[in-house]
Amino acid sequence: MTLISTIVRKALATGYLTVEAEELLRQQLQMTKYGLEDFDAFITLQTEVMEGRVRHQALELLRSSRCSATA
Repeated sequence: MTLISTIVRKALATGYLTVEAEELLRQQLQMTKYGLEDFDAFITLQTEVMEGRVRHQALELLRSSRCSATA
């Protein structure tokens, strides 16, 4: 199992994608060659985030900062 799949499995298990995990994913996707298992895992993660089953910390922080700015 590669780092990409490991990060995705943790996010799916916890229901939460941290900023740190997202940055690691970005680095791995840009700097390494990855196989079909990693690609499928990443697509699954994207689907879970879009459908609301995995929360995305970066989006929550962005929404929070926007709410604070308008208050």
